[in-house]
Amino acid sequence: MTPARILIVEDDFVVARDLRNQLTRLGYQIAGSTALGEEAAEMARNHQADLVLADIRLEGKMDGTAAAKEVRQLCDIPVVFLTAYADDETLQRASLADPQGYVLKPFDEAQLRTAIEIALYKHAFDRELRASENRYAATLASIGDAVISIGRDGRISYMNPKAEALTGIAAGQATGQALEQVYHVREDESGWSLGANASLILTDAHGKETPIEQSASPLVDARGQLSGTVLVFRDLSLRLAMENALREAHAELARSSGMLTMAEFAACVAHEISQPLAAIVTNASAGLNWLRRPQPELQEVEQVLGSIHTEGTRAAGVVRGLHAIARKSGPELAPIELPGAVKEVATLLQEELRRNQVRIQLGPFAPHAPVLADRIQLNQVLMNLLRNGMEAIAESSHTQRLLTVTSLVEPQGLLCISVADSGAGVEQDHAERLFEAFFTTKKKGMGMGLAICKSIVEAHHGHIWARPNLPQGTVISFTLPLAQA
Repeated sequence: MTPARILIVEDDFVVARDLRNQLTRLGYQIAGSTALGEEAAEMARNHQADLVLADIRLEGKMDGTAAAKEVRQLCDIPVVFLTAYADDETLQRASLADPQGYVLKPFDEAQLRTAIEIALYKHAFDRELRASENRYAATLASIGDAVISIGRDGRISYMNPKAEALTGIAAGQATGQALEQVYHVREDESGWSLGANASLILTDAHGKETPIEQSASPLVDARGQLSGTVLVFRDLSLRLAMENALREAHAELARSSGMLTMAEFAACVAHEISQPLAAIVTNASAGLNWLRRPQPELQEVEQVLGSIHTEGTRAAGVVRGLHAIARKSGPELAPIELPGAVKEVATLLQEELRRNQVRIQLGPFAPHAPVLADRIQLNQVLMNLLRNGMEAIAESSHTQRLLTVTSLVEPQGLLCISVADSGAGVEQDHAERLFEAFFTTKKKGMGMGLAICKSIVEAHHGHIWARPNLPQGTVISFTLPLAQA
């Protein structure tokens, strides 16, 4: 280990000479010697001293106390004072220079060595502690979370730059203030929640409100006593904006997918329209024939006109439904009776069901249980699930070809809707991935139908899942909030 280099600052020549001899015998290196306090800092830096031994009372422009201050500021090395005076006034003045020790004259080598070694050890320890604190402060300053440290008295002792930015108050201004004078939070009332501590709104010094989540950890001293608290909080604005953008993207994907399947959907609608149109033409022809008779049967004509009105209304309703899906731009929540919505979708799929020889059973449904939903999006979910079940049955060799739609009320203010098919069923590992985008077990299809269902259901604060339909097939269930819940 390299011996420590000592700089001597002593205006008494004899004392300085004795110090050099003693230090050499003790194994230290002499970095230099000066009688002037104003030369101490420059010599310590130029001669790379590890410690300065300085007399408190020096002749000249700068005494030992002032010289020690300059050495500490410019060189960051420890100073040990030499003094023949131990009175309170001298010691109090010397303490302002923050020395690492004192040696009273006259002194022996053991006292000198002890003072030097303790000073070197304390300085090395303090330097490492400062380095650790600097690393800690740099880490806290660079992290993305806001940090506030509070003492046991509830007053702020530290704030990092992120906390300054979110509270709108500088750390220097906040230090020493009570937490509640700087950190103004309240519970969020908008209904969103990302965790147990998430629903908080922080209001800064300028009145700006920011959604945050926070956590707090106790500070415990070496004796196990609570010494304060560290509060960590983060700005959720970007996260919430990204989640809103993701929900909008899912909704747009649902609309886009609906347009991709519009040709297929339109074929079903065209078939349904052709039936009322054919009935209208037939009834109109019959009505004209009745009117051309010498003595028209007005009662028969009235019945024919009534049939024409009914079939025309039916065709117009189908067209309006298609137009609404095509132009839909956003959710419009309203109370919806599930049985009516299911019947509406089943009617549109009637030809496909007939072509695939699939029978559909509607009910039992929970009575008087309207859900709060967007009608078009609910129809999209029901259509995707019914078509999914129908296609599963079509690919199966089972003789029973049945689709069942049921509902029941759950205690949490939710309605659970289930679509069960009698197809071949789904393997358990596939069941967990059914609602992933682009995953499909079918020979044809994009694998987007169930993913869109999941997006729509979750946008309605519901949940969707799949399970086996014993003895054969699959049940897909989803929940929606009840309108009166």
